[in-house]
Amino acid sequence: MSSRTPSSRRLARPAPALLAGLVVALAGLPAVGAATATAAPAKAPKCEQRTNNTLPKLLECVTLDGVREHQQAFQDIADANDDEFYPGSRVSGTKGYADSVAYVADTMRKAGYDVTLDPFEFDFVFPALLRQLTPVSADYETGTYTGSGDGDVTGGVIGVDLALDPPRASDSGCEAADFNGLDFSGPNDIALIQRGTCAFAVKALNAEAAGAEAVVIFNQGNDPTREGLIVGTLGDADVNIPVVGASFADGVALSQAGSTARVRVLPSETRTVHNVIAEKQGKTNPDNIVMSGAHLDSVESGPGINDNGSGSAALLETAQQMSKVKPVNTIRFAWWGAEEAGLLGSQAYVDGLSDAEKDNIALYLNYDMVGSPNHVQMVYDANESTFPAPAGVPIPEGSEAIENLFERFYTSVGEPYDDAQFSGRSDYQAFIEAGIPAGGLFTGAEVIKTEEQAAIWGGTAGDQFDPCYHSACDTIDNVNLDALDVNSDVIAFAQLAFSYSTESVNGVKGKDVPGGSELPEPAGPEGTFTP
Repeated sequence: MSSRTPSSRRLARPAPALLAGLVVALAGLPAVGAATATAAPAKAPKCEQRTNNTLPKLLECVTLDGVREHQQAFQDIADANDDEFYPGSRVSGTKGYADSVAYVADTMRKAGYDVTLDPFEFDFVFPALLRQLTPVSADYETGTYTGSGDGDVTGGVIGVDLALDPPRASDSGCEAADFNGLDFSGPNDIALIQRGTCAFAVKALNAEAAGAEAVVIFNQGNDPTREGLIVGTLGDADVNIPVVGASFADGVALSQAGSTARVRVLPSETRTVHNVIAEKQGKTNPDNIVMSGAHLDSVESGPGINDNGSGSAALLETAQQMSKVKPVNTIRFAWWGAEEAGLLGSQAYVDGLSDAEKDNIALYLNYDMVGSPNHVQMVYDANESTFPAPAGVPIPEGSEAIENLFERFYTSVGEPYDDAQFSGRSDYQAFIEAGIPAGGLFTGAEVIKTEEQAAIWGGTAGDQFDPCYHSACDTIDNVNLDALDVNSDVIAFAQLAFSYSTESVNGVKGKDVPGGSELPEPAGPEGTFTP
């Protein structure tokens, strides 16, 4: 929670359940949740010319086809990215991300918004390399230990006190004596060390002292939880040689007699990338800002079309179709960079605001993964009805009203929903730490779907909500069109409603959405995450 004193504007809130001022048009609502890529209605020609200032008008024009066009553009951008280290992706700091920025900025300028490219610097990390050369040739999945030195070393692999047979009770590399009798006198020796007993830093420092030019620390293999790739931290240890990780199986392969390998850790590089900020000033309350955002970058392994081409595309489609609306409050859209590197773009943006500028932001809405293929419809749990927020994560006053609004819309169209923990694990973190009310939607990532959830939302029990989460297969085909269609409507609805009034959130009076009627009370979360 921010230590600054909030303005009286943030303190004068009515009870969230009243939703004062959030009156929206429900009569004549188009059905949602049943569209597919082939059946989705095309935009009416009048969408380009008319002012979509009622919900039926806006939802007629915010179509699944329109959202999918933006997702296809992101896919094409990733496909064209021939970056040496991260081809086929939209990672911040690469051509794939820069072209995504250009696409969003150009689209928003053409829609008539005031667009700003907001620069920030970050440490661009190159991928580590672990390649076995003999007696077999293979590239292994790896990563750099935090605090590692850098270097590019090709040489012999020397195993250090390994315990490859059950029970694999390893203290490999924990004592300087473990290196006695091993020849690290060559110019390019790679120490192969097994996880177990002592800190990774101790193992790496002992290897460096023995004369190794690189270290591979692989998983212990003593139980199923210690089989996969291990990449840890060396803390504050002064390690000057490259240290990378490996799975237990790959460590066994590297331990073969006559093994040679290449280990490469390149130094990080400071690069400048941009957030995209697009704004339309409010006619009545220009200093009361309704802000929505989605991260634009992908992980290194793929194009990121659900994570987060889904939120980015739905937000872009909403902004386009609201281009002629004359909002009561200022509306501001953001597409963030380097979220996957640690929420860096949104944090840099909020850090760059004055206290007065932060106070002018009435609320922040976050959309990160809203089309997961094995989805559950979820709303950030600001009222903690299912999940207590993690220790130290603030929930600013007014956030419950945002959750309530999302839930009311789901209820109005008969869409079941559940809670997602208000965890700060996406770009809303910087906003809530600054005391700004926030909320958002989420359809799931690595968590496994239950039988109960499959019965409610369909899909496959026993699989992840997104089986391609942070993987190369997060492509244009890795999207549940039903979920994306519904959530595109929710995003458009919330943006329009709050553009007219944020009274339920921060007490600032606005106007009713033209032709509106009140939403039903929330049906309540399905409770599939409660014991």
